[in-house]
Amino acid sequence: MTKTAHHRNELPATTGAVLLPEDGDYRAEIDGFQTAYTHRPAVVVAAVHAEDVRAAVEYAARHGLPIAVQATGHGLAAPADGGVLINTRRMKDIRIDAAARTARVAAGVQAGELIAAAAAHGLAPLNGSSNSVGVVGYTLGGGLGLLAREFGYAADHVRVIEIVTADGRLRRLSPGDELFGAVLGTGGNFGVVTALELELVPVTTVYGGQLQFDAPLVPQALEAWRLWTADLPDQLTSAFGMMTMPDIPQFPAHLRGRYLATVNIAYTGSEADGERLVAPLRAIGERFTDNLKVLPYTDSHTIHSDPPQPHPYTATNALLAELPADATDAFLEATGPGSDLPVVAGFRHLGGALSRPAAYESAIDHRDAQYVARAIAMPGPDADAITAGLARIRKTVEPWAIGTNLNFLYGGGDRGETETRAAYTAPTYDRLAALKAKYDADNLFRFNRNIQPR
Repeated sequence: MTKTAHHRNELPATTGAVLLPEDGDYRAEIDGFQTAYTHRPAVVVAAVHAEDVRAAVEYAARHGLPIAVQATGHGLAAPADGGVLINTRRMKDIRIDAAARTARVAAGVQAGELIAAAAAHGLAPLNGSSNSVGVVGYTLGGGLGLLAREFGYAADHVRVIEIVTADGRLRRLSPGDELFGAVLGTGGNFGVVTALELELVPVTTVYGGQLQFDAPLVPQALEAWRLWTADLPDQLTSAFGMMTMPDIPQFPAHLRGRYLATVNIAYTGSEADGERLVAPLRAIGERFTDNLKVLPYTDSHTIHSDPPQPHPYTATNALLAELPADATDAFLEATGPGSDLPVVAGFRHLGGALSRPAAYESAIDHRDAQYVARAIAMPGPDADAITAGLARIRKTVEPWAIGTNLNFLYGGGDRGETETRAAYTAPTYDRLAALKAKYDADNLFRFNRNIQPR
């Protein structure tokens, strides 16, 4: 049998469906949140438990087929063509241990589902801005969340990893295992993670929301936010975003076509302290939106209000050691209303717990970064022009850049390889490449920010 010819009697025996391109449910199984890239795998396995995953990996390894994994498809960086796609979205088991403040989540669990389950016990996960993101994929990329400055990366709070490696073995990893320290911070490079055991935090409410400023106040707002972030408690995590709102029916009429700046706030202290802390931002001037208030943590996704509908996007980012006015001025000029590449752009404030060493080894580097700059574009027919435009934007902050953040990288090709390497220091990348050669010498797992075995 060739690598592209698959006879049904040779497909893996699984509880979940196994689909070929000619099957009616094939297309529905490969669609995800990211619509810029479409998977075209030779085989799709709709896994319902870890044994399905193990059978799919064993089958792919036997036939020399590359393996891709998708639960929600938010972080899709490249399409899986000609290989085996394992869809884990049916793996929904969540087990909360309230006394230990932990959760065991299967590979298909979305952030909103875990938030709701944890909230029933007065706890919260270290989730990101969107409640439809897959918990496992987000965490394997590092997990830069709403409460990141207070609690650090989500990956630093993983206690157990259940993973199927290229040899078809289901392994249970814990801190101290060499593969445990490689899986966290590398996406899906070392296998298919079927479940994680995560620490939860005792958070039930958060003071947060958005302050929005209309176009004339955007430069002033950005400078005020930059200065404001220099002296904040770790309990406050914020972001600054800029974009021209799409002129499409899905957006309210009063927003369409407007260029706005948005400050996103998440603070776990008291409402009174939150009001005091944000006073310098309110002093900037009239707010187009000001909805800061105490929220139940189950509403934390409204702080960023990420679009809930699937859509195409590609992006670049840079971790920054500092954020001087020269950097914000150049970045604003490159991404503002006059930019030749319309983007959603901005910064997230890092530092705090993110800068402290993890309790155990992982592949998350550049912890001294104080900010991350991001630019997200909608793919179009001229892919080269979009790639060049994102490169120009990133170049504006290059003097202060020390690396990239894996969670915020979308798009493949040569740019993807360069930016993936930039997520790690040279010693870390060398360690990961050696472990890749040990655990995945044939590079079966190569669709998610690939680390080459050597």
